[in-house]
Amino acid sequence: MSGQYPLVFLGRNDPRKTMSEASINQVFKWIGYTGKVTGHGFRHTMSTILHEEGFNTAWIETQLAHVDKNEIRGTYNHAFYLEGRREMMQWYEECIESMFERKVVVELQANTTELY
Repeated sequence: MSGQYPLVFLGRNDPRKTMSEASINQVFKWIGYTGKVTGHGFRHTMSTILHEEGFNTAWIETQLAHVDKNEIRGTYNHAFYLEGRREMMQWYEECIESMFERKVVVELQANTTELY
């Protein structure tokens, strides 16, 4: 991960918090992707792919750090679904890797990629 911290994308001022979406979008701006992709767009894509594959909605929503809109269930359900989420994210990693292997994702420059 990131040395002693459990997060991959650390917050600038507090490494225990995630990097802000504005920071991620700034990276896209630096590499010339302004208006083409957003950090939130990647979340939409992941959610769609995982739902289409039939993964448990609770696992997906928990992975995306979404709060349950049902206040009563949200109040009482503190499950993390770790084993199911590990399985789901392993599948997602293999899906992305497969896209690279099948050339569904092609490299444009040293540090950028594009789906087509």
